[in-house]
Amino acid sequence: MSAVASRSSLLMAGFWRRVVPPVLGLLFLVLVWSLIASTGDNGIPTPGQTWTQALQVFSDPFYQAGPNDQGVGWNVLMSLERVALGFGLAALVGIPAGFAIGRFEFLGRMFNPIISLLRPVSPLAWLPIGLLVFKGANPAAIWTIFICSIWPMVINTAVGVQRVPQDYMNVARVLNLSEWKVFTRILFPAVLPYLLTGVRLAVGTAWLVIVAAEMLTGGVGIGFWVWDEWNNLNVASIIIAIGVIGVVGLLLELALIRLASLFTYEEVKA
Repeated sequence: MSAVASRSSLLMAGFWRRVVPPVLGLLFLVLVWSLIASTGDNGIPTPGQTWTQALQVFSDPFYQAGPNDQGVGWNVLMSLERVALGFGLAALVGIPAGFAIGRFEFLGRMFNPIISLLRPVSPLAWLPIGLLVFKGANPAAIWTIFICSIWPMVINTAVGVQRVPQDYMNVARVLNLSEWKVFTRILFPAVLPYLLTGVRLAVGTAWLVIVAAEMLTGGVGIGFWVWDEWNNLNVASIIIAIGVIGVVGLLLELALIRLASLFTYEEVKA
């Protein structure tokens, strides 16, 4: 009986520790939101009004009434498609570049000034260059995602290669291993935690940037949807879009954490 009681108390303690704090945090957010919405005529809808609008928005998220009038589902999918393309291109370029820069000191000294110069530039500053070169809003948005996603992967991968213990490389040299075997047997397993950290940072940055890029370029996308609802003075839909952006970003983060937990060490999982 005591064992059952002990187990029940542990479950209750886990419930209070894991479930109650997030719920209280969300209730606090709703309370602050309600207070702000009820103070004066600021145009901010109440949580109840936003909930009513959300039911209408999500009742048919995949409707199509024209090229620029589509449901929130299509807008999210289009934004994710742009992020996937830009991020995929950045991974194809950035990860091998990171390995090369970290592996060969000459390349590191050669490209470090370029990375240090270009990395702090705001991703949206690259958008006009994309519009000039590609002559289209969609490829320009993908270019912006590419340029903002490549730096975390290059830097984290290069740092991971540089932190591989020198003893490992000395053994590879003694055994006269080929460069391919050094990469597959030593570098890649050791660098994988750093690489996945770079991937997580790059995806988070890409999802942040695509919203702003779509506001400027137009077309179908969650960023354009936010701007279009602002032009229609539909603040409730803007708040709904903010929630959708946050949920999608959270799901991307959780998916990458799950992926990292399959390949990395315990301290990296935490």
